[in-house]
Amino acid sequence: MTDLKKALLVLAVVLFAVNPFGALASEGHGEATHDKGQEIKEHITHHLQDDHFFTLYKAGEENVGFPLPVILIDNGLKIFLSSEFEHGKAVVEKDGSFYKYEHGKIYKTDAAGTMTYDEHHHPTNAKPLDFSITKNVVGLLVATLLLFIAFLSLAKTYKKGPNNLPKGMGRVLEPLVLYVRDEMAIPNIGHRYKEFMPYLLSVFFLIFLLNILGLTPLGFNVTGNITITLCLALFTFIITNFKGNKDYWKHIFWMPGVPVPFKIILAPIEVLGMFTKPFSLMLRLFANITAGHSVIMGLIAIVYLFQTQLTVGGSVGISMLLTLVLFFLELLVAFLQAFIFTMLSSLFIGMAVEEHGHH
Repeated sequence: MTDLKKALLVLAVVLFAVNPFGALASEGHGEATHDKGQEIKEHITHHLQDDHFFTLYKAGEENVGFPLPVILIDNGLKIFLSSEFEHGKAVVEKDGSFYKYEHGKIYKTDAAGTMTYDEHHHPTNAKPLDFSITKNVVGLLVATLLLFIAFLSLAKTYKKGPNNLPKGMGRVLEPLVLYVRDEMAIPNIGHRYKEFMPYLLSVFFLIFLLNILGLTPLGFNVTGNITITLCLALFTFIITNFKGNKDYWKHIFWMPGVPVPFKIILAPIEVLGMFTKPFSLMLRLFANITAGHSVIMGLIAIVYLFQTQLTVGGSVGISMLLTLVLFFLELLVAFLQAFIFTMLSSLFIGMAVEEHGHH
């Protein structure tokens, strides 16, 4: 067995040993009437959602972790820690305004914490402008810091001369950098590829690292948040259309080489295509990461649904075996989703900057 295989096996064992579902095991004993299925569903939903409190694990009914700063703009700037909400049990008063935390959102209320709901039981209270440092923001900051450290190390190696071999993390990063350049940027963009390499490298490594962090017990689900994938897709959309040449816009609004009636028909279709391309980027990344997290946590939860100890055989053993296989599959998906997003982004950019020859 190679060192890489050994490292992956150890990682998988550690992940299962400290997976957040471990908290559910300690809660299930002596609660025969408790609805474990509903509890598991709520736990998975909580994992997939963003949060103002960084939960590491649960001990009984208590969430163990640390609070994050809440930053609100509502008749002035209001800053405090999310621990003041007591996980939604308390109403926070700041400068005469009252706030309540419910289902991951902060609402304006009164001193009694009165909430109003619509027919679908969705809160209708007004919400302040929320610029809080949430769990997803922490994930982005951690990923950014790690990327800065890794690439600064690689850059220092190159500064010493072209013949210096990368060391440490640089040995892992350099093949991936060359892969993005040789397999995505150059084939899809052509001679102008250097202009877009910073963006393509940034988006590839950011998505890849965030996907990997999402498989750890820290519980990050950044790329499974549709607002994050929307932001990434918007960057591709903006770069594509701002860098698009006259041939790109001509092919959209007045397709050359086709009869005039067809040009009129094709124009709105091409305009719609401008928006469907980034929409597909956004939805593909969000859906695949969310589905992967849900399935893995669901399979692990079978152990606690049956309220039994881990055994080699039976349904529990099968559950853990399937989870192990799916975990390694998710490692592949983590890379594939970064690859697909970067590949399609380079393809869209290449289509926009391509010089068309009309004969």
